[in-house]
Amino acid sequence: LLDGLPAGGYTLRASFIGYEAQAMADIVVRPGRVSTADITLNSSAYTAAEVEVTAGYYSAVKAEDVSVAAFSGEEIRRSPGSAGDVSRIMMVLPSVAKVNDQSNSLIVRGGSPMENAFFIDGIEIPNINHFPAQGSSGGPLGLLPVDLIRDVTFSAGAFPARHGDRLSSVMDISFREGDRERILGQADLNFAGFGGLLEGPLGASGSWLLSARRSYLDLLASAIDIGTSVAPWYGDAALKVSYELTPSHRLSILGLWSDDHNNPDLEAAVENDMQYYGRQDIYNYSGGLAWRALWNEHILSSTTLSYTGMEFDEEFFQTGSGLQLLLNDSRESWVQLRSETRWKMSPTVSLDFGGDAKSLRNRYDNRYDAVPDELGNPQPEFTFQQIASAVQGGLYATAVVNPLPALTVSAGLRAQYTEWNDAVSLQPRASVALQLSELTSVSVAGGVYTQALPLLLLAQDDANRRLDNPRALHGVVSLSHLFTESTRLTLEGYVKEYDRFPVEPDQPSLFLVDELSRVLSVNRCE
Repeated sequence: LLDGLPAGGYTLRASFIGYEAQAMADIVVRPGRVSTADITLNSSAYTAAEVEVTAGYYSAVKAEDVSVAAFSGEEIRRSPGSAGDVSRIMMVLPSVAKVNDQSNSLIVRGGSPMENAFFIDGIEIPNINHFPAQGSSGGPLGLLPVDLIRDVTFSAGAFPARHGDRLSSVMDISFREGDRERILGQADLNFAGFGGLLEGPLGASGSWLLSARRSYLDLLASAIDIGTSVAPWYGDAALKVSYELTPSHRLSILGLWSDDHNNPDLEAAVENDMQYYGRQDIYNYSGGLAWRALWNEHILSSTTLSYTGMEFDEEFFQTGSGLQLLLNDSRESWVQLRSETRWKMSPTVSLDFGGDAKSLRNRYDNRYDAVPDELGNPQPEFTFQQIASAVQGGLYATAVVNPLPALTVSAGLRAQYTEWNDAVSLQPRASVALQLSELTSVSVAGGVYTQALPLLLLAQDDANRRLDNPRALHGVVSLSHLFTESTRLTLEGYVKEYDRFPVEPDQPSLFLVDELSRVLSVNRCE
């Protein structure tokens, strides 16, 4: 505990015998507030001889660290152009492209936005944006307040076997804990909305953190009576409760909620040159329990149980003709159990193992009118009502070996199962990292990845049970050099090969998984 520090930004350096020194930048001390910093030190062999310890901003290269970028919450908050949005800061990475300025959809090394996974404190969240695209992971505005984020780790490919059912990327987000000393609060007003944050202690061994926001553009439009301008409105709330049962066992509760509403009428559509108008109400909610257990000095496990739901109530019409284009009344939900364990078997060998199981239950009552597609081809009217349920999951194991002090080898295998098409796939993953010198390292990683098709596509016809799960092969070579303790250059080359994607033979350029909101000729999928 450091008292009496003037307000401002600091860098904290930590070192301990038997561990690699580490530095954490961008620790902001605010007046009247308690700032916390969590620094993870990697264990390191040492001998009883004279040594010089120098803390750096970058941790040692690991075999799993290929194509990985890490950001602190403070880096995201002050990043130019990101507006505190965790997805938009990822768009500056060389491995990521954006769809357009109005969408947070991430195109990672050519992949579809549906191929990205998001985790908050180990709990999978289908979409972290307001006005989410059904069956995908994009939206125009992020729903996570930056003041809740502790750090973010983004993997753009060749990720290890603990992550499955995604073809392109994995984003791990960690929420910070609430203040354990006293109750604190703050109010916020920015372009995204207005709201506030409360936090405080929970007994002697816990804390809580609560955030809530709402947009205000619709309120301004009503107050100044600007007529037929389109003013969507949205809100979100987040909760995290942490409690230490014992020094070795910690429980945390996570809750996340968002609601999005848009209701442009025909008059507003004509005045604003909109092609479509109608009604849109979307709800996104997740909750879960996480248990982190240190069984002994060699075994650490993390287990989460979560529930996630999304509701879409949408009706859109074509401005010129008045034809109903879409009627979407969907309810999607899943229950998921995940467990990960790391066992340090010896100073040079560790074993990661675990698995996940997910039970999905979705209800669809959808109608798509007879309108041309993006290529101008006529499409028939299509209606489907379906209750679709499925189970999927996987098991994995990864061995990490250090045969030499400068060499790390990782080899893993994941077995993935999807009930809808009764598909089982074995997915090998491997990586090698070599420390050429104290400043330079080279890494090679690769693997096989599969992903189940969205139930919104699969539920439209029983024939879709014959569709294989899309597959991707990843290969990455990375060279990293540390010029100074705060400057590192990384060069990467990658190969990414896809197969087993469903297409329409008459329109092979129309990528079906990106057109889930349109009429799908499912009987012609290959």
